[in-house]
Amino acid sequence: MQVAVVTFDGFNELDSFIASALINRCRRDGLEAFITTPTPVVTSMNGVEVTGQRPMEFVTEAEIVLIGSGVKTRDVVADDRLISRLRLDPSRQLIGAQCSGALVLARLGLLESMPACTDIKSRPFVEACGVTVLDAPFHAEGNIATAGGCLASQYLATWVITRMLGEDAARDVIGYVAPVGETQETVERALRAVHSGEPALP
Repeated sequence: MQVAVVTFDGFNELDSFIASALINRCRRDGLEAFITTPTPVVTSMNGVEVTGQRPMEFVTEAEIVLIGSGVKTRDVVADDRLISRLRLDPSRQLIGAQCSGALVLARLGLLESMPACTDIKSRPFVEACGVTVLDAPFHAEGNIATAGGCLASQYLATWVITRMLGEDAARDVIGYVAPVGETQETVERALRAVHSGEPALP
């Protein structure tokens, strides 16, 4: 089970690195994340240069695709050639987006009538796409999820791990990285965010 953590130039380190680091604690269980980039090297919003582990075309074979945010996301969605490389299929893939990554999902037509979560600065641009923005850190419907706020990347990772390996696996991962003395509340917060962000089945 492979996860493409889509990382564009100008990316937010917290989005890409937290999600990939948490998911990669499940390598022994067959779940592995890869920083996936449109060019061999991308530079973060704070000047950190990162060599991509997989090219953008990897998104077509990955079972899960997570799209991070960054200071150049509006340029990304305006680039037809770049957007055309994101061939995603929610019927067979889990697809998540962090903060301004919701703009990418909107540009790809994947949100339709689904509300989304995003960060404060990206909110007006997401709403301009006709998407309702929730005052919540996480929301998922079916195979599509969005998270709002840099540290909500832990919720995207929790969602992925829970969907692919079960809640116990997610508890183990979040519990391991939780601050000492805050293990239980950190685990429960992550699971509560994911469960409350998923509408109950009829």
